[in-house]
Amino acid sequence: MDDNADEIMRQIPLEDCRNFCFIAHVDHGKSSLSSRILELTGNLGPEAQKIAQAAILQQQQQQQQQKVSPSLSSETTTAAASTSSTASNVADSTIKKRTSAATLKAAENSNKEQYELLDTLSVEQQRGITVKASAATMLYPHPSAKGPTGMLLLNMIDTPGHVDFGREVARSLSFVQGAILLLDASQGIQAQTWTVYDKAKNMDQPPEIILALTKIDLDNARPIDVALQVSEWLNWDDPDTIIHTSARSRYGIADVLDRICRTVPSPTPLKDDVDDFVYMSSNSNNNDNGSLTPEKILRAQVVDSWYDDRGVNCLVQIVAGEMAEGDRIVIVSSEDLDDNSSIKSSKSQTSYSVQEVGMVLPAAKRTKILRRGQMGYVRFGLRDPRQAQPGTVLIPQKHVGKELDLPVLPNAQDITKSVLYASVHPSESDEFDELCSAVDRLALNDTGLEVSRTSALAGGSEKGGPFLGPGLKVGFQGILHMEVFRQRLQDEFDIEAIVTPPKVPYKVTYKDGRKTKGAASTGEPLTEIVEDLADWPGQGTRYTVEEPMVSVRIMAPVDCAGSVMELISRRRGIDQSSKPVDDEVWIFTAQMPWAEVVVDFHDQLKNVTAGFGSLDATDGDPPFREANVCKVDIMLNGDVVEPLAFVCHKDDAQSQGRVVCKKLQEVLPRQQFVTVIQAKADGRIISSERIKAYRKDVLMKSGKLVGGGDQTRKKKLLEKQKKGKKRQQAEGRVSLSQAAFNSVITRGS
Repeated sequence: MDDNADEIMRQIPLEDCRNFCFIAHVDHGKSSLSSRILELTGNLGPEAQKIAQAAILQQQQQQQQQKVSPSLSSETTTAAASTSSTASNVADSTIKKRTSAATLKAAENSNKEQYELLDTLSVEQQRGITVKASAATMLYPHPSAKGPTGMLLLNMIDTPGHVDFGREVARSLSFVQGAILLLDASQGIQAQTWTVYDKAKNMDQPPEIILALTKIDLDNARPIDVALQVSEWLNWDDPDTIIHTSARSRYGIADVLDRICRTVPSPTPLKDDVDDFVYMSSNSNNNDNGSLTPEKILRAQVVDSWYDDRGVNCLVQIVAGEMAEGDRIVIVSSEDLDDNSSIKSSKSQTSYSVQEVGMVLPAAKRTKILRRGQMGYVRFGLRDPRQAQPGTVLIPQKHVGKELDLPVLPNAQDITKSVLYASVHPSESDEFDELCSAVDRLALNDTGLEVSRTSALAGGSEKGGPFLGPGLKVGFQGILHMEVFRQRLQDEFDIEAIVTPPKVPYKVTYKDGRKTKGAASTGEPLTEIVEDLADWPGQGTRYTVEEPMVSVRIMAPVDCAGSVMELISRRRGIDQSSKPVDDEVWIFTAQMPWAEVVVDFHDQLKNVTAGFGSLDATDGDPPFREANVCKVDIMLNGDVVEPLAFVCHKDDAQSQGRVVCKKLQEVLPRQQFVTVIQAKADGRIISSERIKAYRKDVLMKSGKLVGGGDQTRKKKLLEKQKKGKKRQQAEGRVSLSQAAFNSVITRGS
């Protein structure tokens, strides 16, 4: 972006700003389509923009030829007179042919989507998914522009698609006025499609939703059928308004941009903000006759934060005023407001000097100033990452104590609670401080984490017991979120962490109010939430357990209906129902225990549906249900390894305990002593396995048999070795790797 672009941005009013994001089910082409938009708007360079513009020109010429072609008219008439199924096939074929012909020449030089510009994390590029929302700012000429430049300022956010990163989607939706919901033209509606659509529609200020089909040039694409399916299931009024796109062929990219420019509203200005045109006019008069210019008071809202080698960086949205390098600013949260919505004045309130500001294109470009409506990054020497939470507001220091109109601030009650918990330990005990620092920095960039720091002397699985060092209790949004967290620790901070099997919260009710055997009875039932299995009730305690329930929604091919329903039943699903979406896909719903879903249910679903099934889970109704479950402890040489404990239905305790013991027998390293692996439930051993010890041949020395034919000498050496093995078994400790904990996670496979 050159100096000319900076001058254009200075003249763009708030009415010419468009904030939008892409939402979709995982792998429906959000990042690919986003990269094509960056290409067309010139953010990827002039050469890439020329190729994109050439593709659009050829598409327009081809469409014009199709309109005047008699053969096409005849074909259309014939198709309209045939059956609806034949009509869909003909229309789909026409779209594919038109797409490939229109963009073939333009795609000869460069046909690769540069999605890696948005998916910058190593884990994103390795797994091929988006786990972190990313933003970019663009300029685009459009007739709807009201300013003198004829340009619109577009702020785009590309969001993740997996359900485990739903908080990223919710956060992004709160900062935009438009959302483009993408659907794969070959897959149609998927489970997560409903979730993100409902999430957008149920917001206090719902964004303008635009529907678009992606990948319409695939051989198995069904754009017409999918459009009709979407209209029926999402209550979309007109299927003809759904945009057809293909990122690979650069088809429909201009149509998406045009719809965004025409239908997405501009941000609503704050009540006490100064209109851009009034300000420009006053500023011009000030230069002529010295009249006073209305003051534009900065209010910038934090959209995202991340940590790099230069410290904390914040992605901010300028809601009012402007921010320049050298300004003194303060951070405002909901706790900093008084009863009159004024910012509390305090001498101890920390102020910061703005060190650097710039825009994200998506590469960072220093501009030294950010104006109203723009989105960009800012560095101001923040040391505590927890102060830069999304939604907090930055204002000038000189306006602290004044009554200002502020954008909506985040509320602590609105933060989504974690759905499962695990303890995180360093592989080496002396790396605990480095682990804490890395997790704090990662939590700044991952709003789905819930970190609780505990003392090494505290109880619970975070202590690690005799097998692990001290650790942290971390809340996650799902099993994939947990795996990505561990991989990011290794990729970004070079820390090999051990993450214990996840635990879901249970509601335990003590019938007589006694939490331990022998304690004084209160006579009244006592209910508490147990998130750490170290707090599970002991033997002899009278209690009932309620487990968390979720409503699952599964989309799968009709051929796999029997396998899907059998899997749901095997995982203790109830209230099952099924309904056809179309001739090829069915939707299955059920109430299931969250503990059964979170472990490996998604992997099992992919197995029984040959990879075509999709899953979505929401809070159950009721959220908790009484269950006949028990805690299963895993012991190594008689010592309970608390992080390996799990909860399951009592009928499955013995079989799952046997599976875990078998898996541990395969992954635990062989020692100089015998390792006894046992599973214990309800006070009795339900399974046991042994790992043989390494054995040195003490009867051989330097290749010769010790003692010759003296049996007494041989027995003495063997007895001495046996005593040494017993001593090692009593004092030695088995080292646990991540594979050992994965044995508990995959016990249902």
